[in-house]
Amino acid sequence: MECPHVHSDDLRPPRANQSVYREDCTQCFDSIDDDAGLDVCLRCFNGGCAGERNHSLLHYTSTGHPLVLNIKRTRRRIHRDEPPAKLTKLAIAAETEEDRYETTTTVKCYACQIQDVDKTSGNLLAVVDGVMKAMTFAKQEEVKAWEQEFVPCEHTLYLEQQPSRQIESQNLGSCSKCDLKENLWLCLECGNLGCGRAQFGGVGGNSHGLAHATEKGHSVAVKLGSITPEGNADVYCYKCNEERIDPELAKHLAHWGINIAEREKTEKSLMEMQVEQNLKWDFSMTTEDGKELSPVFGPGFTGLKNIGNSCYLASTVQCLFSLPEFQQRYYLPDQPPPNANSPAEDLETQLRKLADGILSGRYSYPDSNVHASPDNPEVPHQKGLSPAMFKHLIGRGHEEFSTMRQQDAFELLLHLLKLITISNNANPAQDPVQSFRFALEQRLQCLSCKRVRYRTDEQENISIPVPVRRKQVSNGEGTPQDSAKGSEFEPVSLKECLDIFTASGTVELTCPACGSKAGFSKSSKFKTFPKNLAINPLRFEIINWVPTKLDIPVEVPDGAFDISSYKSQGLQPDEEELPEDADVGGSGSASAAFAPNEAALSQLESMGFPRVRCEKALHATGNADAEAAMNWLFAHMEDPDIDEPLNLGGASSTGDSGDDADKIAQLGDMGISAPQARKALRECNGDVNRALDWVFSHPDEQGDFGEDAASGSAPSKSLPGSDQLPAKFELQSIVCHKGASIHAGHYVAFIRKEIPGESKEKQWVLFNDEKVVKAVDVDEMKKFAYIYFFRMV
Repeated sequence: MECPHVHSDDLRPPRANQSVYREDCTQCFDSIDDDAGLDVCLRCFNGGCAGERNHSLLHYTSTGHPLVLNIKRTRRRIHRDEPPAKLTKLAIAAETEEDRYETTTTVKCYACQIQDVDKTSGNLLAVVDGVMKAMTFAKQEEVKAWEQEFVPCEHTLYLEQQPSRQIESQNLGSCSKCDLKENLWLCLECGNLGCGRAQFGGVGGNSHGLAHATEKGHSVAVKLGSITPEGNADVYCYKCNEERIDPELAKHLAHWGINIAEREKTEKSLMEMQVEQNLKWDFSMTTEDGKELSPVFGPGFTGLKNIGNSCYLASTVQCLFSLPEFQQRYYLPDQPPPNANSPAEDLETQLRKLADGILSGRYSYPDSNVHASPDNPEVPHQKGLSPAMFKHLIGRGHEEFSTMRQQDAFELLLHLLKLITISNNANPAQDPVQSFRFALEQRLQCLSCKRVRYRTDEQENISIPVPVRRKQVSNGEGTPQDSAKGSEFEPVSLKECLDIFTASGTVELTCPACGSKAGFSKSSKFKTFPKNLAINPLRFEIINWVPTKLDIPVEVPDGAFDISSYKSQGLQPDEEELPEDADVGGSGSASAAFAPNEAALSQLESMGFPRVRCEKALHATGNADAEAAMNWLFAHMEDPDIDEPLNLGGASSTGDSGDDADKIAQLGDMGISAPQARKALRECNGDVNRALDWVFSHPDEQGDFGEDAASGSAPSKSLPGSDQLPAKFELQSIVCHKGASIHAGHYVAFIRKEIPGESKEKQWVLFNDEKVVKAVDVDEMKKFAYIYFFRMV
């Protein structure tokens, strides 16, 4: 019996820009490697599992697309005895899929219930061929993972070179200031040869190239060992502090007598080392005697593959799904997927898919393709799940998270919480982000008349300053680079950081009650406490004009930590409030009302920060000093309104710009009520993107009801969190980072869990991408965590 659907005009090969989901199911992590294989819809190219869950059949029931291509693959056993090849450009995918796997395909029709449709009949041949040749969705993302787009800068485009001279080949063999013979950088302006900075993998460097650029004011250098005959090389601009492209590299090298055609690449490029660093950076994966740490398998112990600089996502997601609120909300194995039509584009579906993958235990078992042997002593770990669909979905349209570059895990956390809240707007009671929310109360008191004003802000996290106290180096012995991690700095307790966070500072504002310009004291404390408290310690400092992460040890208690002393007491009987309609700081524009600390402002501007950002940072941190403002800037670099003038709550000057029905409807599609949308648009001069962020930074704002308010103001909203005491918290998980910059290096997660088959007492487990093992040296890692997740006990 011939299937009539093979002649349908809707059967067309996938277009080049069309996603083809032919590796794993869009609604779970079952894949083409399973016994039943994966069914790819030949109409829309959705991937559905064909096994026990049979999401392929669910897709057909929902869409009516009858024809699918079932794909199964099995791993080939390949033995290699040949020696490794000479070092060339790093090959991320040296083997083809045909080399590694044996693949079988079958066409099925759900409507006709035919299990083996002739692949040459009707329009099938071209469609099946197109599906198998198309780059898969995951592969499209992986390709981007290993590519960075470098561009020229004014210093490479308008490079001025000193009079040319022939550099003898022997003079290209070592640094001009030391004996290093690798990691050498040639200054394209004067021909000086200096060693680079120390690199991952034991590549030495004394930064003599950087010292030369700083001393002489030169900008562009090229790494000699990275030059290829094709004209590729690492080119770095010290003035931009970025890797760049030199369009005239061959000409500029020839100026110093170097013929590109005769060069041979002998060292890895910076990008190759970064890739290797992110994939192989050792995070205590061995015990003190050198043995591999014991892998852990089972429900809740499933790793996530690194799909290219994605460790920041994997570590953050593991911490979130270790929380009961996220497990109960998204791990729903007995419920059908919410969106069978376009599951890959639906956040609810992808969050459920991720929860099922991580928590079910279905995918947490040793990879049969990894075998321990004398030549391969590595303990077999699990294969890990690829979060490609989830990563693409949450990053879509975002300037940073849509790329495959390394990102800040804390910024991702904030982005994720915002997206999850939007997706739960129709039913806020189901929003797991509510467990992070609490109220922070700000207290302002005039230093002259002592009148006060209290303001409550809803938050989901706190960023706390970490004081920098360097140890004195005696007799000039030892350098920070030679010391153990954190030994350069005095340790700081978490309590001291919270003391600083809640301490009173001075703000230079004019009192509307007494007219004094003496200023106000300002402090912030907890009005309520969340169930889950996320803390980001700010360990940054400007070094050579570059924000650098400092390894300052923060000592965190092992047991329950009581933060009751940081609770706000609210308005006291002996305190007099400022009039409600009083404009703190005086009338007029926001910039006129706020007088920034001139000394701190000047210091921040000298570091290269724009004035608008400096004013915002000083206002947000109490106008006290440049260091606190600088730390705030580092934590808010990606705020969409970071470059907007300081707005202390005045009405928009654009009048009715916020009353745009289309914009209100657009925000309504995101789950934001019309009054909230109207108010946000007016506050943000009609900018929809800024208005969206405004809503989530003012969650207690009911909005502008306009004519809808028939009887006074909208009902008051109860504050999130709990005001009950004592407020004791225990460390649940941490995201750790290795590297001098949050945009490079490697992220992992440490989570306290009960391990199956062992004592009921929770133990620390390390989630290092796809590797999940019992952790060691957790006390040391706690000191340098990038995000702390505490849970109320």
